[in-house]
Amino acid sequence: MSRFDRFLRELSATPVSERACNQFSRIEGDLRGNAVRRRNLRLYLEELDAIGPRMLLIGEAVSHRGGRLTGIAFVSEALMLAGVPTRSGLVLGADHGYRKATLGPKLSTEASATMVWETIREIAPLPLLWNAFPFHPFQAGNPLSNRVPSPAELEIGSRFIARLARLFDFELIVAIGNQASSSLAKMGIPHEKVRHPSMAGKPQFVAGMARLGDRFRDEAEAPHPWPR
Repeated sequence: MSRFDRFLRELSATPVSERACNQFSRIEGDLRGNAVRRRNLRLYLEELDAIGPRMLLIGEAVSHRGGRLTGIAFVSEALMLAGVPTRSGLVLGADHGYRKATLGPKLSTEASATMVWETIREIAPLPLLWNAFPFHPFQAGNPLSNRVPSPAELEIGSRFIARLARLFDFELIVAIGNQASSSLAKMGIPHEKVRHPSMAGKPQFVAGMARLGDRFRDEAEAPHPWPR
């Protein structure tokens, strides 16, 4: 039994509004795909647990081309199945057991996911990625869209942030963008803030993460070049 079982059960049992999707649900939606996403998230948490992350990065909410499909924050299908070489070793990847939850051969890609991983792969130990609202909020009537989570949704997400903070021994929590920072502030959690890489924010995000990553530099061997 994994020490993440209770965490995953709570995620899968959390009700969301009609303008959001619980991609882990055991009772509604794509039950087959949701089971694959729960397994992917379990693998990711176990993989990061073995690394021993000291930094938690929290984004805003799950996107329709990223965690909505894979079950992992800031991870598209293409990135998940290819794997990422990092200073902590290769993470993710089909060879590590990660599986595509959607049908058909087409793989999703997401610019923000690629930008985030290009940056954090240089930080050792590798940070853990999460979202202030760990489900997918979308515009009414359009499940293939994204929207800013409501205050009530951020309140739902706060208990999962608190649980992660107990499951891991983080030394630093970082908000990626305003919504995550607002949520952490309301929880009374001390944190740093960096710019979200979307909407031309990549340079500020990279600079902010480089500043924070300097706290955790070690003698780890440099990873293989980023796959293009």
